[in-house]
Amino acid sequence: MREITVQDLAERIAKGEKPYLLDVRQKWEHELARLAGSKLLPLDELPSRTAEIEAGKDELVVCYCHHGVRSLHAAIVLGAAGFEDAVSLRGGIDAWSRLVDPSVPRY
Repeated sequence: MREITVQDLAERIAKGEKPYLLDVRQKWEHELARLAGSKLLPLDELPSRTAEIEAGKDELVVCYCHHGVRSLHAAIVLGAAGFEDAVSLRGGIDAWSRLVDPSVPRY
């Protein structure tokens, strides 16, 4: 399964790329800490709601969660649904907070 590091994602965003950011955590987690511009679609609802993802099947879709476990499952679900470039954010939002943007709350 493909993953992207928080550093690679930060570089892509800094260059002006706009990957589709998909938060697969629960609503309370998303409200506490999130990546700007991300869409919330909890992992347990993802299989029945993939049609709501507003990204092309060949666009980069970065799934993220707290530490990177749920997002790995989400990338598999999306790959099976035809999203060819769905990846998991290695280390999740916790790694993003620790290594890229300490203003994002840790929990």
